[in-house]
Amino acid sequence: MRLLTLFLLACAPFASNAAEPVRSVANLDLSRYAGQWHEIGRLPMFFQRHCVADVTASYILRDDALIGVRNACRTQDGGTEVSEGVARPVEGQPGQLEVRFAPDFLDWVPFVWADYWVIDLDPDYQWAVVGEPRRRYLWILSRTPAMERGLFERIKQRAEAKGYDLAPLIVSAPLLATPTR
Repeated sequence: MRLLTLFLLACAPFASNAAEPVRSVANLDLSRYAGQWHEIGRLPMFFQRHCVADVTASYILRDDALIGVRNACRTQDGGTEVSEGVARPVEGQPGQLEVRFAPDFLDWVPFVWADYWVIDLDPDYQWAVVGEPRRRYLWILSRTPAMERGLFERIKQRAEAKGYDLAPLIVSAPLLATPTR
């Protein structure tokens, strides 16, 4: 019994870290966030199972307060897979959006909307990390199609500190060598 107690006490710091709720960024300027992003890495997702490279997400501000979403990627056979949907801001939560890829006539059904939280963001909007409260999904995004390896590793460390398990992370874009100084 003492051994079990010691083990549980030793694991307590890790458990308390994982128990911390995921938080979105406190401020998100949607006009700056809009535009094209390149996926650098992601946790495996069923709906992205055919994507092998050139993964992009584009966000377009619309007049009806929704955000147009267009995800695209290159598939193994050289084709392109595209998904189009919409996102809506969560009232009172600037870094939180809900996204839907189901047809418009289903927009009233709650379960067709998925959490899309910006959980980390470069002050200059050059990279972003998107996740959700259960830590099942995560995307590392960049305004450029490649990312410097050192920056990528720092972003990963920040996501892991938020309780994300990045062992299964798929790196989907080139990582550039760390510049020497």
